[in-house]
Amino acid sequence: MLKGFRDFIARGNVIDLAVAVVIGAAFTAVVTSIVENLINPLIGLVFNAESLNTALILEIGYAKFKFGAIIGSLISFLAVAAVVYFVFVYPMNTLREHQEARAKTKGAPEEDAPPPSEAQLLTEIRDLLAADARRGRGTGD
Repeated sequence: MLKGFRDFIARGNVIDLAVAVVIGAAFTAVVTSIVENLINPLIGLVFNAESLNTALILEIGYAKFKFGAIIGSLISFLAVAAVVYFVFVYPMNTLREHQEARAKTKGAPEEDAPPPSEAQLLTEIRDLLAADARRGRGTGD
């Protein structure tokens, strides 16, 4: 039972996930700071409020509908999504495309190309042996 748990933890994808969670938490703190200390005050200037949390509040009876807080959360989400895309996803996709292009220019076989059949391989081996025999490099030396 412990061996199975150790194998599970030692798999790369579990460790990658743990690193992603830690980096995500740290990154969220940075984005939250940017939203709270830069974006919220700028928008607060427009709505004459300290931050979006205190702007656009609709009070009906005892209920308070905080539309400014919702807008602030949406801005925070879009900021996180944009940074993740432009810092992580886009560069990785570009790197992968460059590696694939480099592999194709070096003459690497296409991944989609089917492997040669047994008959094609045997024909190629026969032709190579015949060429060696013609050059005097027969196998009988």
